[in-house]
Order: sequence, then structure tokens, then C-alpha cells
Amino acid sequence: MSFNNPQTVRRWWPALALAVAGALAGCASSVSLDDVPVEDRRGAPVTQQAVTPPATPASAAQNTVKPVDLVKEQPATGGPTATAKTIYFDFDSFEIRAEFQPVLDAHARYLVANKASRVTIEGHTDERGGREYNIALGQKRAEAVRRALGLLGVADAQVEPVSFGKEKPAATGNSDDAMAKNRRAEFSYR
Repeated sequence: MSFNNPQTVRRWWPALALAVAGALAGCASSVSLDDVPVEDRRGAPVTQQAVTPPATPASAAQNTVKPVDLVKEQPATGGPTATAKTIYFDFDSFEIRAEFQPVLDAHARYLVANKASRVTIEGHTDERGGREYNIALGQKRAEAVRRALGLLGVADAQVEPVSFGKEKPAATGNSDDAMAKNRRAEFSYR
């Protein structure tokens, strides 16, 4: 079929117009983004009033927000002292080696003794493999550390596993030593 012929264009024009109109109507969404419920990390719903700032300057006098003194309010670096904050893994593995058990024990003791402390376990990989594969492997490494801490008595709410895959290398280069430094899980206290 050739659209160079005017008769063909006239014959197909109504069908083409209906198809385009149908496609555009199908793209329309009836979902209102304003009605999406928001939850804080504890799972409690947050009302719209809680996230909407005051609308008028007159209500600014009623503001009860205290200023933050960054010097006084800044938390300590957290975590046990004189303990490594990195666990290294073998190539293409998320199994924690026995040599890192003392590191896990020290962090678990600290977290059990300090229930208010929170830690993010950041999973990393070397540069070999695709992006999706490395994100998944980094997540498995972070989850393995979280599970090990849980077995040592740390509450799940204190630990958040995340993956950076190959996006944040600790060492650059293609040597075996550089790649070994990138296959890791890091403790980041907040």
C-alpha cells in the first residue's frame, strides 16, 4: 500500500485519525497523583496537612519548628571503635567469609547495646558484569550482612541494606587487587 496516491490517503484517513485519537485517549490516566497516600518509615500515614507548608505569612507566627544547631545536634560517627567498617567478598559471591566474623560480632554488639543507632549496609561490586547484575549482587551482599546481624540479635529496623553495584568503586583500575577492594559491603552509621 502506498500513501503517495491521493485516493489511498482519502480512504485510510478516517481510520488513521481514529487510531491516533484512540492511542491518545489510551494514554490519559484517571489516577490522581494528589490522592496517593504517603507513609513515613514507621508505616504511619502522613496527612496532607503535615506535608503542606503554611500558606500565609500570618501563620508564620504560629510556627513551632525549632532551629537546628548543626554543631550541637550533629551525631557522632557511630559504630564500634577500632573495628573495620568493610566486609570483603570473593568474586561473584555473597557469602561472608569466616575471617569477617569478628567484624560482624563487634557491629552486632554495638547495635544491640545502642537500640537508637541505625546503620545502612551498602553493597558494592567490581566493574565486571552488567549494571542490573551488579545491582542485584550488591543487594545480595548487603542482605547477607543484614541477615548475619539479625542472627546476632540486631533488630531489622536498625539495618537498611542498599546496593550501589559498581557505581561507587573504592579503587580504580583493572588489577585483581583493585577489583578485590570493590567487592565489599560497608557499614554506614547515621
